Amino acid sequence: MEEEIRTQTEIQLVAFKLGREEYGISILQVQEIKRMTDITRVPYTPDYIRGVMNLRGSVLPVLDLKKRLGLESNEITDDTRIVIVKVDDLSVGLIVDAVSEVMTIAQENIENSQTVVTSVAANYLDGVGKLENRLLILLNLEAIIGINQETAKVG
Repeated sequence: MEEEIRTQTEIQLVAFKLGREEYGISILQVQEIKRMTDITRVPYTPDYIRGVMNLRGSVLPVLDLKKRLGLESNEITDDTRIVIVKVDDLSVGLIVDAVSEVMTIAQENIENSQTVVTSVAANYLDGVGKLENRLLILLNLEAIIGINQETAKVG
């Protein structure tokens, strides 16, 4: 009896939309996905920090991911979601336009971000996933949240 040997590694992602583009983050970093809720604005914070929210007794910062990535922000709709992610020991909410799906992509179908984008923005990307008829931009949450970085440098 032969056992099937997998020669490729796969990663599981949560896909979501920001504007017309589709992005993905590792499902291992996602704690939960919530509908838009009340967010308390905190004075003297960068404009991409929308404020803080109460998640079952824990106060979490909430980032407007479009503003953080230098994209034009638009209005909140019924599809808007807050993706709660955990990076190191920090939980953060990320506002996205809509969550699409959970998917699996083969590692061989991911282009390195350094070969795709050659700018400061490449630091925020882990790569670009190639699917049948679409591209999925994979985000580097450590860089986006600012862990192990002194300052954020997004246009």
